Order: sequence, then C-alpha cells, then structure tokens
Amino acid sequence: MNEETTFKPCDLVIFGALGDLSRRKLLISLYRLEMASLIEPDTRIIGIDRFEGSNEEFVETIHKSLQEFLNEKLDEQTWLQFSARFSYLKIDLTQLDEYQILNTIIDGKSRVMVNYFAVAPFLFTNICQGLAQCGVLNEESRMVMEKPIGHDLKSSKAINDSVAEVFTEKQSYRIDHYLGKETVLNLLALRFANSIFTTNWNHNTIDHIQITVAEEVGIEGRWEYFDKTGQLRDMLQNHLLQILTFVAMEPPVNLEAQSIHNEKIKVLAALRPITIENVERKTVRGLYTSGEIKGIQVPGYLEEEGANTESTTESFVALRVDIDNWRWAGVPFYLRTGKRMTYKRTEIVVNFKQLPHNIFKESFAELPSNKLIIHLQPNEGVEIQILNKIPGIDENIKLQKTKLDLSFFDTFKNSKIFGGYEKLVLEAMRGNPTLFLSREEIEQAWTWVDSIQDAWAHLDAAPKSYPAGTWGPADADELITRDQRAWEE
Repeated sequence: MNEETTFKPCDLVIFGALGDLSRRKLLISLYRLEMASLIEPDTRIIGIDRFEGSNEEFVETIHKSLQEFLNEKLDEQTWLQFSARFSYLKIDLTQLDEYQILNTIIDGKSRVMVNYFAVAPFLFTNICQGLAQCGVLNEESRMVMEKPIGHDLKSSKAINDSVAEVFTEKQSYRIDHYLGKETVLNLLALRFANSIFTTNWNHNTIDHIQITVAEEVGIEGRWEYFDKTGQLRDMLQNHLLQILTFVAMEPPVNLEAQSIHNEKIKVLAALRPITIENVERKTVRGLYTSGEIKGIQVPGYLEEEGANTESTTESFVALRVDIDNWRWAGVPFYLRTGKRMTYKRTEIVVNFKQLPHNIFKESFAELPSNKLIIHLQPNEGVEIQILNKIPGIDENIKLQKTKLDLSFFDTFKNSKIFGGYEKLVLEAMRGNPTLFLSREEIEQAWTWVDSIQDAWAHLDAAPKSYPAGTWGPADADELITRDQRAWEE
C-alpha cells in the first residue's frame, strides 16, 4: 500500500460480535477487505459479547462462521492474516463498570477507536454511557450503528439523543447498506458526469420513475420482530427512500458528505404528505398467502412459525410518491417492496416521455418510451431501452425495441465488485462519512412515514392478500394503471 492511500489504523470494536449480524455480514465483509489488502496492517478487531470465552475460542467461532456463510473457499493465507487481528472481551453491556476492561486493550494514541454497534438499539444508550465512563474515547473516536434507528420519529429521536450525549454528529456513522452498492453510487456518476442524463433529468423529459425492491424470502425466523415493524418501516423508510433521494436530488456542490446530505434532505422535505385524505389512493398494503416460488411450496405470512393469525401487519407496500419541487413537478415516483415475490430484484426504471409525433406507424401505433433501467441486485448494471431499425433492404423502415446493456460484471471484469457492507465498513474505518445517513435525513424520513402509518391506523383496514410467488396484490396494479401506466415486469 503506497503512501497516498494509507490511513490511520483502527481498533475496530464490535459490540455483539457473536450475534447474527456480525457473523453473517460484518465479519464476512471484513474478511473480503482483508483478502483485497484494504485493511491497514496495524488495525485490530476486538470482539465484545456477554459470553465467556478466550481469544482462541473466538477465533474458532469466526472460522466456523466464515466456512458457513462465505460463498467461496476460505483462503488460508488470508485467514492467517485476518485471524491475527482478533481479540475477545466478555462484557455485559448493561453493566457500566464492566467497560473498564477496555482500558487494558484500547490504544487511543496510535489507533482510532471505531465502535460498531451490532446489537439491538435498546443497548445503544448503555454502550455510549459505558464508553464515556471508562474514558477510552477521544475526538477521533467513532461509532457505527445499524437500522432500525427507532420505529417512529419519537423513538428515533430518543436513540439519537442518547448517542449524541457521547458522540458528536461528525463521529456518528449510521449505516444503510444499500448506499454501499456500486449501482447506487454510480447514480452520482450517471447523473452528474454525463450531459445526456444531466440535461434530461427533469419533468420536461421524464414521464415517471419506478423503484422496486422485491424479496423472495419470507420472514426467515424473524416473525416477532417483523410483525411489530412491517414492510413500510423495515424497508421503505430507509432503503427505498434513500434510493429515491439519490435519483431525485439536485447536483451537490461537491462530493463532501455535508453537500450530499443537504441535497438529500431537500428531497425528503419536498415529499408530498400522504395522509388520511389521500392514503387509499396513494398506497396499497399487502400480505402474502401460501404459494409457490421456483417450484417450491411456501407458507403464507399467517402460517409462518410463531405467527399470530390475527395479525394485520403488511409484508408488501406500494405507493405513488410526488415530490413538490421544480424539477419533479408532475412526475410520479412509484415505489413497491415486498416479501415472497416472484424473484429477488432491486431496480430503478426511469421512463422517459413518448415523442409527440410518430412517423413509424407501420412498426408501432404508438412509439414506446425510452427507458433507463438500473439494476441494483442480483446482477448490477445499467440498461437503456431504445428503438432501432431492423437491418434489411426492405423499402420500409421497421423498428424494434433494443437494449444497450452495461453489465458491471462483464464490463469491469478486471475490477473487484464488492457488496454494500464492504464499502461502508471500509469507509467507517477510514473516517469518510459521505455514504452514511445524517440524523436530519432519518428524522425527515420518519416524519413522512409516520403520516402514512397514522393514516393506515385510522382506516383500520386489513392488507390485501397476494399469493407467494407473485408481484403483489391486484390493487398494486390498479394504483399505477389508474394513471395509464404499468409496472416494469
């Protein structure tokens, strides 16, 4: 690693190091960063949990987790380097006096302390108080926390208030792993580095925009948690609204964190409220019933293990979103997300306006609109749908739809494409807050989502059912067809 790319090493302290999030996501991402030689040589990884155990037992647990969850063969040389970074400490996070043990291992002079909260939010206050009391923090120290940051505006403020007593906003890194995906970051390049898009990214040329985050999986053993949350708060409040802000924001002054945060906040503040007066026209709630996905029969939401058969929590939501500003006046955004859908898919579809006059009526009675399709997963890439002449020497010109396809994996064969977590964990260790959420962003999003949740509670209507393996309830189709449009399938 050359001089220009070196960063100060870290003491990366993982609270909840033996939990699901740590073993399935965080440690896998760190291993991949190790394999790519992107972790500073002197960086250490300190695991903290409430269970008794030695350093050797912790290393063995991580080894087993990598073998179980890593989708590739473990590289032994990488593992030797990686495992040499580990230490383990037993701390009951609710007992503030136990945090004193951190003084025996943290080196605040030569390393930056990065505290990763891979635990339930109710423990955040305890951790912050314990860290402050034992005196290991300094102005370079940082903290990283995962969603959910509350279940509404009030609870979100309470969590952020408790964290703010110890960590400044500059020291607080709030993760949404979608913001680490290459195609989300590429939106900045597409929009602000290419005049073909920059000059055509507004209500004059765009008819509407669709954002879909579809999941094949059901509740996956999380029924109790999910039933208290629902798809609106679990997925739309964070992932889909974050994607929307990147699509809709104005050009930032530069690529600094504050410049990007400012423009995203403006978009969230301009979202037209969905209230009791318009919620039935603007939203659809759904709940999956039993069905078939890829030839396998799967149970309905109310048939999942541990289910409450009286539940009215939504597993699907579709919305029409309007942004009240000059750029997007009259351009609807259609958002949908659900579990047990036809297949896993996350994509943005920008539908451009149809041309006003058609001279190719022999091919199309109405010219189809051009589309920009941005695939976030499972296969990252960009497609542009255009109309092209069919080759031939016939007298008449005949057109057909053609796609210009930019697959990231095919185009950048020599470049390593990482998942969202790897990028964000790396940026947290390096101290770059650009891809993390500000407190104001989260609270602005909660303000908008709370209005929808309140309107649904007032209506007290059950979600519309849809069979597993489909694209959601029929009402979701009606939501968009009443505007003479259709979902991209």
